[in-house]
Amino acid sequence: MFEYTRLSLSAHGRRSRDFAWLWSAYAVSTYGTWMAFGAFPFVAVYVLHATAIDVAVLEAAGLAVAAIVAFPLGPWVEHRAKRTVMIWMDLVRFLAMASVPVAYLLDVLSYGQLLIVSVVSGTASIAFTAASGAYLKYLVRGDRLLVANGRFESTSWVATAAGPPLGGALIALLGPVVTIVANALSYLLSAAGILCIRGGDVASPRDEVHSGARRLDLLAGWRFIHRDPVLRRLFFNSVLVGGLIMATNPILAVLLLGEYHFSALRYGLAFGIPALGGFVGARLSSPLVKRYGRYRVMTTSGWLRSLPLVGLVFVQPGVPGLVTVIIVEGLLITCMGVFNPIYATERLQRTPPDHVARVLSTWTVSSRLLQATSMVMWGVLATLTGTLAAIGVAGVLLLATPLLLPKRSHLTAPYPCEPNQGAPLDTRE
Repeated sequence: MFEYTRLSLSAHGRRSRDFAWLWSAYAVSTYGTWMAFGAFPFVAVYVLHATAIDVAVLEAAGLAVAAIVAFPLGPWVEHRAKRTVMIWMDLVRFLAMASVPVAYLLDVLSYGQLLIVSVVSGTASIAFTAASGAYLKYLVRGDRLLVANGRFESTSWVATAAGPPLGGALIALLGPVVTIVANALSYLLSAAGILCIRGGDVASPRDEVHSGARRLDLLAGWRFIHRDPVLRRLFFNSVLVGGLIMATNPILAVLLLGEYHFSALRYGLAFGIPALGGFVGARLSSPLVKRYGRYRVMTTSGWLRSLPLVGLVFVQPGVPGLVTVIIVEGLLITCMGVFNPIYATERLQRTPPDHVARVLSTWTVSSRLLQATSMVMWGVLATLTGTLAAIGVAGVLLLATPLLLPKRSHLTAPYPCEPNQGAPLDTRE
């Protein structure tokens, strides 16, 4: 009995260390990504003298083409060791990003290269996200997933808060290419962190099937989401919310940078400071669920996050406009910080291990396709009706999205595929 207990504690400690390495790898790449926030548009405009439509195509096409290319990656990731996939995807993103400063130094950088890098890095990011989600489910099980997802969510929002202002300062001092170098190095450090994980790995067994069945298997993620009423509602809710929020980002950038003449630093502050609300929300998510239950917290935060976006129609030039953006975005992001860990945990716990990568890649591909489409549609709408009117339309539509949240009768049912067991996650700060 003593020997069994000692081995069990050893396994628990190893899992906690492995989670710490996974968390660290995620943190460093996330910080690098947000430091490079806006770097590609700045390079396109100030180095390559791209037009507004060129920048819009760069943003939207990068999302859409990467999502289409990544569509068959779900089944591919499912049948491969997840740590290996994550390491290779980090290396692919490093090489893609590193090619930009190299081409810049050689004076051969082109708009086409930026577009290719955007597609390659976006595709690799989708595969990385699918693999990391599946590995997180393997590493941290049961209700402890909420704590783990809360940590990832809080890290993401802190990086969102610190990255853009720091990146804006670096762009002002040293130019946008330097932030791309930092982003590339962050992927290399992320791969090194994943290499330090000493635990096991997970990969679904490969079945011998006909080629026609393999093609149908590409739809397995959508079929599984459609069969589960909670996943189906969460899918449509999250995809639509993300699409409407992202639809306003390019036109809000045009409003603040073009019409109101915000500096790069002020623009970074407008979106960096509110992200601290996401950190607060993510830290509150697990305690709120323990006290009030996951259905009540998810529903309340889901309704509250639909309200603030309409407030952006009151944005004005100067300091009042900056304060308005910070307040509106701060309220929105705080509610998202509470909501996102619960929704991410529900998604993982309701998905069997041999479907996680496909479900996550399906989710990401669908989200990015809708985001790209929404950005183009709202760009056209802003041209026809004005920037503030287009933002107002998105805000009004967002008010209806909570109607798609799961019902209590579905959410409180037992998880169909996740036993409430597993190694405990070390929750010490």
